[in-house]
Amino acid sequence: MKVFIDGKYFDERNAKVSVFDHGLLYGDGVFEGIRAYNGRVFKLKEHIDRLFCSAKAILLTLPMAHAELMRATVETCRRNKIRHGYIRLVVTRGVGTLGLNPNRCKSPSVIIIADKIQLYPKEMYQRGMEIVTVPTTRTLHSALNPAIKSLNYLNNILAKIEANNAGCEEAIMLNAEGFVAECTGDNLFIVKAGKLFTPPLSAGALYGITRGTVMDIAREEGHEVSEPSLTRYDLFNADECFLTGTGAEIIPVTKIDGRVIGDGKPGAVTRKLEHQYHALTKVSGEPIYA
Repeated sequence: MKVFIDGKYFDERNAKVSVFDHGLLYGDGVFEGIRAYNGRVFKLKEHIDRLFCSAKAILLTLPMAHAELMRATVETCRRNKIRHGYIRLVVTRGVGTLGLNPNRCKSPSVIIIADKIQLYPKEMYQRGMEIVTVPTTRTLHSALNPAIKSLNYLNNILAKIEANNAGCEEAIMLNAEGFVAECTGDNLFIVKAGKLFTPPLSAGALYGITRGTVMDIAREEGHEVSEPSLTRYDLFNADECFLTGTGAEIIPVTKIDGRVIGDGKPGAVTRKLEHQYHALTKVSGEPIYA
């Protein structure tokens, strides 16, 4: 594997960062998870756009221009002979002192890794997954805005631990008001009477690239899509439920907190959206190979 670090490529064993990097010391940085399908990087521009928004929110000046980051991402995939894979693009505050002050970090660092990913077992996509609601609530906007895709993922990790302790792969996180925010690594949708509902960004949901893509596909298919505040009651009584994410793509949910969703099988709307999403990934994206 060849890993891009600040303009150079390193073998996996030599791809290292300083122990004084504030990304390591304090989780001070931002990142993107991106997918490649059929020799194309899917939604690359949208991911880089979101990276810049996250960086601006934490006053982190990216050391590379938008077009340069796109080219470097594609080149990293090319050097690793990726046709179907996963890209992790990370920007840290860079090397600094042991103090918190970000002004002591002179040069932000850019890291790009292109590899494989298998987030959930295949059988879960076939029969659906069971998820639970966990006690750990989503971070308050006034503390750390969930829209920022930062390197500090401890809030999500704590919720993930609670999901694992309950025997589940994924968990629902509520916000401080008790409304559904998102899952630990995925956005959440429900279907009711043919209409799609997903929590609003104001509830603590990440502006998911896959989330937005699925909303666009659903509207093109004639479904009404809205973003109301949702409670667990709404989820329990949905006809269908599914999760979306770059790594997860679209995965059906058939049980929440012990309640069977719909008829307990992946629904027709979910399956249709899965089909349309995968069809789009086959023809869309930034070409890796000329």
